[in-house]
Amino acid sequence: MKNVILFQIFTVLLALINAWEIENVLVSSIKVKDFKQPEQIHISFGDVPTKMLVTWSTMNVTQNATCLYGIQTTNMIAKGYTRKFVDGGPQQHTQFIHRVTLINLKPGTRYVYSCGNGVLMSEQLTFVSMKDGSDWSPRIALFGDLGFVNPQSVPRLINETKKGMYDAIFHVGDFGYDLDAQNGHIGDEFLNLVQPIAGQVPYMTCPGNHESAYNFSNYKNRFTMPGDEDMDKMFYSFNIGPAHIISISTEYYFFWYYGIMQVPKQYEWLENDLKEAAKPENRAKRPWIITMGHRPMYCSNNDKDDCTHHESLIRVGVPYLHFFGLEKLFHQYGVDVMVWAHEHSYERLWPVYDRKVMNGSRDEPYTNPKAPVHFVTGSAGCQERHDPFKNQTIPEWSAVRSLDYGYSRMQIMNSSHLYWEQVSDDKDGAVIDKVMIIKDKHGPYQ
Repeated sequence: MKNVILFQIFTVLLALINAWEIENVLVSSIKVKDFKQPEQIHISFGDVPTKMLVTWSTMNVTQNATCLYGIQTTNMIAKGYTRKFVDGGPQQHTQFIHRVTLINLKPGTRYVYSCGNGVLMSEQLTFVSMKDGSDWSPRIALFGDLGFVNPQSVPRLINETKKGMYDAIFHVGDFGYDLDAQNGHIGDEFLNLVQPIAGQVPYMTCPGNHESAYNFSNYKNRFTMPGDEDMDKMFYSFNIGPAHIISISTEYYFFWYYGIMQVPKQYEWLENDLKEAAKPENRAKRPWIITMGHRPMYCSNNDKDDCTHHESLIRVGVPYLHFFGLEKLFHQYGVDVMVWAHEHSYERLWPVYDRKVMNGSRDEPYTNPKAPVHFVTGSAGCQERHDPFKNQTIPEWSAVRSLDYGYSRMQIMNSSHLYWEQVSDDKDGAVIDKVMIIKDKHGPYQ
């Protein structure tokens, strides 16, 4: 009798297993890509605080790009457009990238949203729209050189995003290592990795050297920035609180074979943008001018990168002729802070111009500095690990250096105070460097 019962139990289990296998065979036979779930969702600021740009991908063609959004429920709808993107690798990996602009947002308000084709929608995500005006204190996380392999800073950044610590993220070039690697699949995986961050906090970017494949096609197609929604320029600017932010492509100085006019075109736009930001009425409202670009003007790393050269291309421009150099231009218009990456390390500089330290005073170097302040923050974590420093000859303009994995935080406190700190992920989130920049007056340096 016992054996009969055991046999019956075995028979029932076998039937259940067979049913499970048949169900999975049927499921696997469906062309899942015909109904691919939206993925790689990320947001960025629009050109005004009442807008937010949403970008995502599907692996099979899905038209009718749609976002549902609202303050507590998704009772608003926005439509966008879809473009086919084919990676330049031998597999010709193809996906469809969708862009929608959310409009009529109430500044400084939390929204819920999902995106898709109107039928198959993504999970519901949230974001806070930008506050209006200049009388508030933006909190920003900044880093560059973050890869899909060894992305050490990501878990901590995800946790801090959930806590609502940031109003924006600045990713200062070099994504995934690389977006085009493995026929673009690494780019897919990287953007899915950072979706818990970039899908909930505006993810503002600039290109790095690791995006250069196929004329930066992966970068241009995967991101959407204000004033450059088609990403054909790779430079743009926007306002946030009491600051004017300028994002540039340093890579134009190194990839001339993609077009010899890209440097002068960017330089012309950049000077016009600085002229507008420096007008007295604009500077009074947004006194801080902050730039971000991938390759630094200065660094003290032990390699042969451009920033280790006495006359770096970014700093002085075209060799010998010195056309289109950025240091003189930024000095002329009184840029306050320059943010860079590229070197897999962290370095804070003393206020510096033309390789000379220009501190505010001996005791308070960052109070009314006589030149811009540079930060190099490229240690978020990637497969290439660290770029060591030169330890025997530390330049006089180098103030603090670290090889810890981590990222930076910036809070633009008000019109006169800007706070910066460096977080070490190696030291469990400890702040290993901090500085308050104080400026009673903003404008061209004497």
